[in-house]
Amino acid sequence: MGLHYPAPKAPTISKPNILLSLDNSNNTGMPESTTPKHNALGDISLLYAAVLLRATEAEGGNIDKLKSRFRLDDTALASADARISIPRFMRLGHAAITATGNPALGLRMGALTRPVDAGMAGLAAETANSVSQAFRSLIRYSLLTSQNSRGEPSVDEFQRTVRFYSIQPYNPYNYFVVDSILAAWTQLARHITGRYDVLEKVWIEYPSIGLDDVFESWFRCPVEFGARENAIRFKESVWRQSPSQAHEGMYEKLSGVCERELRQIRKGWSVADRVRHLLTPLLRGETPTLETLAARLGTTAWTLQRQLSAEGTGFRQLLDDTRKQLAEDYLKETDTSLAEIAWLLGFANPPAFHKAYQRWHGTSPGERRKQIRSDS
Repeated sequence: MGLHYPAPKAPTISKPNILLSLDNSNNTGMPESTTPKHNALGDISLLYAAVLLRATEAEGGNIDKLKSRFRLDDTALASADARISIPRFMRLGHAAITATGNPALGLRMGALTRPVDAGMAGLAAETANSVSQAFRSLIRYSLLTSQNSRGEPSVDEFQRTVRFYSIQPYNPYNYFVVDSILAAWTQLARHITGRYDVLEKVWIEYPSIGLDDVFESWFRCPVEFGARENAIRFKESVWRQSPSQAHEGMYEKLSGVCERELRQIRKGWSVADRVRHLLTPLLRGETPTLETLAARLGTTAWTLQRQLSAEGTGFRQLLDDTRKQLAEDYLKETDTSLAEIAWLLGFANPPAFHKAYQRWHGTSPGERRKQIRSDS
């Protein structure tokens, strides 16, 4: 399939919270289980899987085969509440890229995403009074359609920049995630403003894959690969522009619904849940301190430790349990190397990770991975 296709002018929106994962073994074609289970790496709305399938079909891929392999039925794909684990979504994405032969499939995904595919947050963004407000809303309510262990997107009002968190280490399995998010954000702005030239610059953290001209043609601005972050910067006139469907009353109503849903999600969080939510993205390459987490929560280290103790846990125990759960999911669900897993879990070096895993399970992570693959 040709890669140099024009971006549709109507589709929009973003998938703001997606993270890294690889296939769990050798990318074989065996069916995927639909049994719901908690995955420490996170999950997202199945609406995003529907976008991926639309993009695959647009590129000539056989989506019936993908739906059969991953056991995705039309009822689930149309549901506003159904979820898919992050690793499973990554395997679906890799299979779709293989089926289409298009390594830039993420651009097509972004172009074909509609406001409704981001749920109520997308609809609220569409009725905001400025592009700036639209993206502040989209990012603020991203938790309604995705929960992950790698971080959260952010908005810099002064710099007119929307950022997607790092999902290192990069590989052909997760390039499309960055592409689809940045492209979808761009298309949202194009949709609500009626303008095509909305960006000043795009930054992509992973190195160039040889399609620089395709990306610059699609985004219509300079694209820097191998950058320090994943982000897009809007032109000032676009950032301040009022969307064509801006409606103050409707925006207030829709954002009010989002706000209530967000409060409901966080209402059920214990102090330990809040710490865990902040802890995981800080693990990369280092061990976060109790003081760091307390500062993030706007409290003191002593108060935070007392609150955790009242819930029957402690910071060290929470850190250890979080690493233990993440390690198991990385080994089961991804092909990430043991050295990379050690870094993702905040260990100083691979031997420290091996020692901790041996303490948790009485075996090495390498032996555990061999067992998982022999059982699959």
